[in-house]
This record gives sequence, structure tokens and C-alpha cells, in this order.
Amino acid sequence: MSYTPAPPDPKAPPVRINLLSDTQTKPTAPMREAMARAEVGDEQVGDDPTTNELCERVADLLGKEAAVFMPSGTMCNVAATLAYCRPGDEILAHATAHIIAREGGAHAALGGFQITPLPGADGQFTPDNFRAALHPRTRYQPPQVVVSVEQTANIGGGTIWKKAALDEIVTIAKAHGLATHMDGARLLNATVATGISARDMAAGWDSAWIDFSKGLGAPIGGVIAGTSAFIDDVWRWKQRLGGSMRQSGVCAAACIHALDHHVDRLADDHANARALARGLAQINGIEVQAPETNLVFFKPDGAGVAGDKMVAELRKRGVMLAMMDGRIRACTHLDVTAGQIEEMIGHVRDIVRGA
Repeated sequence: MSYTPAPPDPKAPPVRINLLSDTQTKPTAPMREAMARAEVGDEQVGDDPTTNELCERVADLLGKEAAVFMPSGTMCNVAATLAYCRPGDEILAHATAHIIAREGGAHAALGGFQITPLPGADGQFTPDNFRAALHPRTRYQPPQVVVSVEQTANIGGGTIWKKAALDEIVTIAKAHGLATHMDGARLLNATVATGISARDMAAGWDSAWIDFSKGLGAPIGGVIAGTSAFIDDVWRWKQRLGGSMRQSGVCAAACIHALDHHVDRLADDHANARALARGLAQINGIEVQAPETNLVFFKPDGAGVAGDKMVAELRKRGVMLAMMDGRIRACTHLDVTAGQIEEMIGHVRDIVRGA
């Protein structure tokens, strides 16, 4: 077992259709130009004007007092829990949430926190499930400090938490003295799909962040927002974790460009995801979850092809995607065209015919 990512197999065919993740996006030419001409300073002493502008814009976008630029979404989540919690504290989140399933145990390793997994369909726990998991504050049980939701719910199928559910969870949390944290890695996918603003979606949540390296197409970064006091504490953890940068405006410029040019076009990714789901569903034996945003989960087992075999066969044809939670996940993004979606469907149909 090696933790170091392996370089691409030089014998494998080139990837022509990359559906592995929206993190696979490459900066567009205009984004690269914006990065090249960015005005920069030293972020650690507060004088990088481009980074400062980005943080001000995201704080306003999410309706919060302040924000801070982070190298990754994982660091946004980890720094937030480190700011909220002390060793032995408890965090509540869905069983498939990123902070449980995809962050290497960082919250336990770095903070000594336990995360209680909550059940629920499609990557979402219900307000009733949340309420049932709460317990009185006694010396026999860990203090319950934070409840976290992931918008959208990745492993749940890119599903969108309903505004009414988010509001009810906030109400329950506040009544029991818990802080509320929104992992908003694909929050703007949810806002584009529903027409609900990011400010309204994050209303009541003490902290929220958005990821720029997914559907927004930037090469790096996330921005977390909250009260000024909370962001001040997050800054302390950003420094401790090695996330405090220097001329970060080069990367922040890409994020500003994304806010200006790549948000509305997320609707194109959603349309491509729906087209992919429709095409796959027309192949006898393939089970497809109807997408709400840009993630398409499907199982080809009923068509006589195991999921891992389908992924391997598609890779031979220059199509890259992956298994996730026992299903195949295809992720649409700005580097995937409608024509490539049709080609992908054709490849799957050919593989099923040959099974």
C-alpha cells in the first residue's frame, strides 16, 4: 500500500473524456490570463489585494461578516472543526459526509474529535434523525458541538438539501447550543439548480464555504466564511496547518474569474448530466440515479458487466471515471461537452453488447 499517487500509466490510451471528477478541470485561457495579470502582495501580512477582494466577495455572497482563502476544501472543513471543537467533542454529520469518508481521519488525528454518523437516504439526514441523535449534556457523553451538512451531498448522488430541511436543522441546533457548519463544496451547483441564492441557502449557518477547484474550474482553493471572530480563529489554524500563503493573489484571481464567468454555466453541466442519465437508462439492465446536479451514479451489473470492469473497459477507450460507494460515478464539468456525453453513452452500449 502506497499513499503516494501513482503517475499515469504511459501504456494507457490518452484520456479524451474525463468524467472522473469536476476537480479535473483545467484553467481556461481567460482564467490563465487573469492569473498572469493579478495584482499580488503577501497574504500573510494582509496586503495581497486580489486575495482580499476574493474574501470580501465570498463573505458578501454567503451573507457572512468575513472570509478567508484556503488551499483546499478539506482544509476549510478541518480548520472549521479545529476552531469550533476541543479534544473529545462530538460532531454530527451524515454517514457518507466528506468529513467522515474523504478527509483521512484528519478531524480525529488533529483534533481528537469524534464524528457521529447520522443515517438518511441520498446522503442527507432528516431533521428528525438529527433530533434523535442529540443527548443531554452530562459527564458521561461527549459534548455535542457542531452539526455539519454537505451541499450538495456527493456520495448521495449530488443531491440538494432542501432549504426547509436546512432551516429546520439550524433551528434544532441553536435550541441545543450546537454550531452549524455547511460544507459547500458544490454549493453553487445547488444554487444554480434551485434558483435559491447562496446567501439564502447559507442563512443561519455559522460557517459555510465554497470550493473553486471543482465545477468553477479554478486550479486551487476554497473560501470559508463566518463571523469575524470565527474567521480570526480559522486564520490561526490556517497558519498552524501550513495553509497561510504568500502571493496567493495569483490563485485568488482564478477564483474571481470563476465567480464572474463560471457560475451560470454550471447549468450546462447539469444538462449534460441529465442527458447522460437518460442515455444510460435506455440501456437495458443499467440502473441510474436521476441526477439533481452534475453527478451521475449508475450500476451496470444488471446488464451483465461489473462496475469495476465497466470502468476498466471505458478507460481503454479513453474515458475516465471511477467507482464510488459501490457504484460508478460520472461527473460533468466545463471540460466535458454534449458531444462527449453522447460518445460516452455509445461506448457503454458497445461494452454491454459485448458482455
